[in-house]
Amino acid sequence: MTSGSRITFLEGQAGQGAALERIADRVRTRLAGPGTTALRTARRPLFTGIGASYAALAAPVRQLRASGVVTQRVLASEIERGTTGFDTDCLIAVSQGGRSCETVAALRSAAPGITRTALLNVAASPLGTLADLTVDLGNEPDSYASTIGYTGTVVALDLVAGAIAGRPAADDPWHRIAERSAAVHGQAAEVIAGLRERGARCVAADAVAAGASRASAEEGALLLREVVRMTAAASATRNYLHGGMESAGNTLHLVFGDGREIELARTLAGAGHLTLLVTTAEAAEAAEAAVVRLPRCADAARVVLETVVVQELVAQLSAERGLPIESFVFANDDTKEGGLDGAQFGGAARSPVR
Repeated sequence: MTSGSRITFLEGQAGQGAALERIADRVRTRLAGPGTTALRTARRPLFTGIGASYAALAAPVRQLRASGVVTQRVLASEIERGTTGFDTDCLIAVSQGGRSCETVAALRSAAPGITRTALLNVAASPLGTLADLTVDLGNEPDSYASTIGYTGTVVALDLVAGAIAGRPAADDPWHRIAERSAAVHGQAAEVIAGLRERGARCVAADAVAAGASRASAEEGALLLREVVRMTAAASATRNYLHGGMESAGNTLHLVFGDGREIELARTLAGAGHLTLLVTTAEAAEAAEAAVVRLPRCADAARVVLETVVVQELVAQLSAERGLPIESFVFANDDTKEGGLDGAQFGGAARSPVR
């Protein structure tokens, strides 16, 4: 973040609920104000990002398609040289710090006539400077392995998608999000405490979900790699059933969902594999897997609550492994405009790319 307003991962967890309510209020006001007509009236929005920002895009794409809006998400690296081949009237580029090189290049290369929109936390950034219009989270302090920045992005993307789809104000899902996230965090902390010792000994992890919750699976796999340094992969539920699950063995399985996911979790746990099921289904109580039960809510709110569970999981596993959450291993010099903060990479292996 260009502001330098860094907090620790644990501080991000603790302050997340209140921050999400601030972000929701800010984004609602921005979308209702002048200068956002081109965004609110977009008929073929194209979402782009990289890393965690790309993961978050699964939620608004699912929401808009359900409303009949033609949309998709694409990795920013795939459109660094332009949007040729994509039928879009509005490119929505997402980067929490506004400095991801691939996302900046994608927005810069958008074809003439496309509304270039930046959704970001830090408005005063290379991405914000390029955009025709911006929607920002308010420069909220965030941790290096993102907490508030990621979940706040999910909130903002939902409100943008709601504005494009013409969602009634009464269906806004963000009221009482601080209260709901605190309740889920408390439950998750207790459940995960019971599996953390075995979980820390796992050699790899699979995160599995369908629909909007694919955002949670992708973010979960990323955080397990970044924070716990555990090999992890994200899969769509039906694809995982077609052979992906066959490599289970001394592995952690993180399963999100209420449908086929429940039987999947039971199968994995019944075969002796460590499994955490995150669901709203009451029937899951009989499962052999560890279960965190969420309240029923809109898809995007569910993604935020699933992420609260994921954040607690990686916090406890990293503590069990004796790994500092804030210290990354590899410093790739070509991922951020203006370079990286070397203080975050003590003893890191640096990329030779300049």
